[in-house]
Amino acid sequence: MVGKRAEAEVMVTGGRAALTRFANSFIHQNVAEDHLVVGLRLVADGRLASATTDRVDVGGIRRLVEGTLEAARHRPPDPDWPGLTPPAPVPAAAEAPRYDPGTHGASPDDRAEVVAAFVAADPRLAAAGFCDSAGYGAAFANSAGRQSHGCVSHATVDAIHRTAVSDGSGWQTATRLSDLDGARAGRVAAAKARAGAAPRDLQPGRYEVVLEPACVADMVEFLLDGFSARTHLEGRSFVRLGEAQLDPAISLGDDVAAPGTFGLAFDAEGTPTQAVELVVDGVSSRLIHDRRTAAEAGTESTGHAVTGGESFGPMALNAVLRPGTRCPEEMIASVERGLLVTDFWYTRILDPKTQVVTGLTRNGTFLIERGEVTGAVRNLRFTQSYVDALAPGQVLGVGDDLRLRSSGHLVPSLHLASWNVTS
Repeated sequence: MVGKRAEAEVMVTGGRAALTRFANSFIHQNVAEDHLVVGLRLVADGRLASATTDRVDVGGIRRLVEGTLEAARHRPPDPDWPGLTPPAPVPAAAEAPRYDPGTHGASPDDRAEVVAAFVAADPRLAAAGFCDSAGYGAAFANSAGRQSHGCVSHATVDAIHRTAVSDGSGWQTATRLSDLDGARAGRVAAAKARAGAAPRDLQPGRYEVVLEPACVADMVEFLLDGFSARTHLEGRSFVRLGEAQLDPAISLGDDVAAPGTFGLAFDAEGTPTQAVELVVDGVSSRLIHDRRTAAEAGTESTGHAVTGGESFGPMALNAVLRPGTRCPEEMIASVERGLLVTDFWYTRILDPKTQVVTGLTRNGTFLIERGEVTGAVRNLRFTQSYVDALAPGQVLGVGDDLRLRSSGHLVPSLHLASWNVTS
């Protein structure tokens, strides 16, 4: 309480998300949602409560405030409440333009052009997938005087071409719908589908692998949880700060201002989002914090709070894995016998402390022999520690093909010495 007033913070988000789906090379669904949501978090007499509403008239806002205050009265005091974010400027580097009005307001016809180009890449094959577009803005204010606002947009085409027995995927994500090249994504997908038309069986074992960016993005998504201060403070993280846990070729950070990515320059608590070097030349270097974990650790927030994060902690939303200098073709050419993997699917973590993950390959898995792709193999199950796969001496190459995934992460291909195929 400040006098007889509760501490309060408000986040208002609004925008449009639209999606075009297609199957058997025909569009069968267009959907769009306009949303405007007000989120309120407050602390009264040390008791924290939060709520949201999409009723933004005077009556709706009044009910939001009254309901949240009533909820706070029934909550126990929160001894770990770190207080509100004080006023602070948003770093200029994080205010780079990443909003395109044309993407925000894209029509079904605009997305259909991308879909048509994807399908036309090979009309003999059946195409299926989606193209989406989104734009939204957010404004934050709290009773301590902190204010922030920003807008972002992004668009994705993610789809497959299919033969009678094989699939191949192609995808692109950008901050502008007009930057998507549906034809190029379609050509990649069609080439993989045709190359995979006669898959062979492969015996379980350890294989050298070249993982394309979609696979690497999956790995990064799991690894990031270990760099959350909440996970680390609770003893569930694999991260040992100051140790060379990964290969020197691996440098991983979170940077909302990285060229090509998208994200707001402030977090759910209104704190400016810092660029954080999580891994530097293989050494685990820093964690990400929200205000609650920062207070517990005796440090400052890095601006990575997310809505609802009181229970699960901060999240990195704009990871960047530093690219290398080798093109994917060079990495493939250096493999004596191994696998080229397009994508992972249905990955599930078995042990956060060791980062052991199990999952499947899909949409194009190929055998490499003596530096050449010699044919497709059937989809495989793997059970592999992502940390061990990236351990010192295990990273044989890092690609120069940095790509933006729809998750918001920027990643290249990787050439790894060993991958455990279990079935």
